[in-house]
Amino acid sequence: MEKGVLYVVATPIGNLEDLSPRALKILSAVDFIIAEDTRHSRPLLRHFGIATPMTAMHEHNERQVMEHILQRLQGGESAALISDAGTPLISDPGFPLVRECHRHGIRVCPIPGPSAAICALSAGGMPTDRFLFEGFLPRTQSARRERLRRLKGERHTLVFYESSHRLPESLRDMAAELGAERPALMARELTKLHETLISGTLGKLLEQVEADPMQRKGEMVLLVGGAGDDAGSGQAAETKRILEILLQELPLKQAAALAARITGEKKNRLYRQALALRDGTDGAKPDT
Repeated sequence: MEKGVLYVVATPIGNLEDLSPRALKILSAVDFIIAEDTRHSRPLLRHFGIATPMTAMHEHNERQVMEHILQRLQGGESAALISDAGTPLISDPGFPLVRECHRHGIRVCPIPGPSAAICALSAGGMPTDRFLFEGFLPRTQSARRERLRRLKGERHTLVFYESSHRLPESLRDMAAELGAERPALMARELTKLHETLISGTLGKLLEQVEADPMQRKGEMVLLVGGAGDDAGSGQAAETKRILEILLQELPLKQAAALAARITGEKKNRLYRQALALRDGTDGAKPDT
């Protein structure tokens, strides 16, 4: 075990058997472990019989504890940085500490392992030669819609994390801004007992999530095909344009029914898309 080194250690995202022998060795041998939430990490360490002392570092105290951690590393102690699950720094705290270690000449050593985003990409059946990781979308609808509008033209596979309580709203906004026919996959509870992978389109995923409460529980990774991945992307854009025009003149139900007659698509799906378009303008009609 080298001294004065920060080891960035990936931990299981669900199945404890995914902890690598190297990670187990490092966690047992370092002087202390930097954990996002010591209460969450303690059962993992206890399971493997690891008694290494822990110190908490999360988004609310990161700046305050970082100086003390740097002093300990400069003094010759070694430490392991872990998150609640998966690879640290990927939508998790730790970036300022790693950056400061580099600035102070402290060696940073990665101990690779599980990552929910890479796990989903490997089994998702979507292009993986180029992808764009977006992490969590903004919490408010207006900011979320704006972010999605900026991503609409991206031709790479899009990777999102989402919480269970915001999943329907995010899927609804994705369908409205990116197109209900955009190919997508939801990976839920990866490596856990109730692991589920559902593929289809954004519209179909929204239908399944709304119909089955079980699909709104657990940890989610959403993959969305890049612009042009689906043959129906042009049709989806045209459908959205028709809905937007009809919503300027007709009540929501009538606009969806007429759009269904024009495009041949299902009325229920168009109703949901029209509802999402209307909600995106706070119920107001678009400017003409």
